[in-house]
Amino acid sequence: MKIGNIDLGERPVLLAPMEDVTDIGFRLLCRRLGAAMVYSEFVSCDALVRMVNKSLQKLEVCDEERPVAIQIYGKEPGPMAEAARIVVEQAHPDVLDLNFGCPVKKIAGKGAGAGMLQNVPKLLEITRAVVEAVGADVPVTVKTRLGWDHEHKIITTLAEQLQDCGISALTIHGRTRSQLYSDQADWTLIGEVKRNPRIHIPIIGNGDITSAERAVEAFERYGVDAIMVGRATFGRPWIFKEITEGLKSEEERRQGAGTDDKVTDGTHPVLSLDWKVDILKEQVLTSVARLDERRGIWHTRRHLAASPLFKGIPDFRQTRIRMLRAETVDELFEIIEHTRELLHQMEQNDHVD
Repeated sequence: MKIGNIDLGERPVLLAPMEDVTDIGFRLLCRRLGAAMVYSEFVSCDALVRMVNKSLQKLEVCDEERPVAIQIYGKEPGPMAEAARIVVEQAHPDVLDLNFGCPVKKIAGKGAGAGMLQNVPKLLEITRAVVEAVGADVPVTVKTRLGWDHEHKIITTLAEQLQDCGISALTIHGRTRSQLYSDQADWTLIGEVKRNPRIHIPIIGNGDITSAERAVEAFERYGVDAIMVGRATFGRPWIFKEITEGLKSEEERRQGAGTDDKVTDGTHPVLSLDWKVDILKEQVLTSVARLDERRGIWHTRRHLAASPLFKGIPDFRQTRIRMLRAETVDELFEIIEHTRELLHQMEQNDHVD
């Protein structure tokens, strides 16, 4: 699949843009674990135009993570076009993505993000303005939802309108704004958009991709060109490895048998318990190295505590609380190593049973 001239390979798996999650350290880790392209945290166009330092820092990109997309949001054509030019000049992203899908109240409630779904003419005006501003330098893409609510699922029409504006790809989250992240994502309309003979740009499906089985279904049943994974990466960045392995043919699996991935302090079989624990520790160290000990731990500990790797450990609540309160790497790693021992004990008990 290609976005502009960027070849992402066959059936690519992408890391979704997520605020306070997809910083450069996490993006680098996910790229190494199999993400075909990664997206930045979303950036306010107004903050970029005002040259707010915190927002400008989100434009930091390194060559090791490419291809990388920078995502911006806003509600007026002028500032969005100006912000797009700033992004291209400073970050030189491979893709510039427009956020018309964020459902949170502080963004959608002010008319930006998914709030733009209530003002389609303005949404299209913004898209045309951005494509005109930077389209010759970088592909412009859009991420959006099915519609504002159940009575206004407009995506099948909106997809054609956005394509006519000159975008190079469209990501569709299979929920309306009113659903937020509740209920199950509905991929039916995503598939309908993809099957539309008038649609010629790549369609990327998003929503509830939590396993290799779900990924296979997305490609085979709904025909999307790529899939995007978001919340399922929390405490589980190896989901990209799981999905890419699950998408391989039997011959590809045989050819790759016996390969290992090195992590920070040892080598373990890919996707083994110890490998996953070491990946979580690597995530902490990467965050600390790019920020500092206090902020790096604060940034990662909530995702560690939510990791599905720890699901099923008896009476884990107190350990989770300790993780969330940890303030040093040594303290956090002591908790993680204790948890590793508990997981090995559970494995041994399962074998005995």
